[in-house]
Amino acid sequence: MIKIAPSILSADFSRLGEHILQTKEAGAEYLHIDVMDGVFVPNISFGAPVYKCIRKMTDQFFDVHLMIIDPLRYIDDFVKAGADNITIHHEACDNQIQTLQYIRSKGVKAAISIKPKTDPHVLKPYLPFIDMILIMSVEPGFGGQSFIPSAIESVRVAKQLVEESGYNIDIEVDGGLSAKNVDLVTSVGANVIVAGSAVFGAPDMKRAVAEIRENGDKAYCAKL
Repeated sequence: MIKIAPSILSADFSRLGEHILQTKEAGAEYLHIDVMDGVFVPNISFGAPVYKCIRKMTDQFFDVHLMIIDPLRYIDDFVKAGADNITIHHEACDNQIQTLQYIRSKGVKAAISIKPKTDPHVLKPYLPFIDMILIMSVEPGFGGQSFIPSAIESVRVAKQLVEESGYNIDIEVDGGLSAKNVDLVTSVGANVIVAGSAVFGAPDMKRAVAEIRENGDKAYCAKL
């Protein structure tokens, strides 16, 4: 079954605490936490001190997505802030495996992400060192973008690589997903779904999460 990871980048920051509690009440298992440095992506978000504060509010799985260059410098900060998983970008550094190994050495799950235009076959060398793959279905840096269809093939390839490897690795997709199109990625193997505006912009958050899960699970189970 799939897991839902609301992206707090799409939350109303003046009501962040309230919104986080609502995601838990709606049944979302994860919180997707975007960290942007204004260099790797053309935007800036909050750092570890803010996420350390919200860690006290919920026991949801903190899925920290580092869209920053040289992420190794900040791993300790996000571990201390309460991260359960830390994702780095293939394109953001040259010491990816070292960084992934260091994340795992801290007792935290490690993940690697690729941008929409990156060939998913680059993921193969990372498989022994990761717990999750994050396929970006929009260009990273801003919420509210439209889903890029080429991500479907990237998910398909990633799933094939995982199955051939024999490792137990989740496949997450982030960008432009909602109940209307989640089946496009769960039908080819994605089992963790990041949703921003589709959750935080919905008039009924609980219903939005339930519909994403229902449609995603239906397509995912049909594949099995």
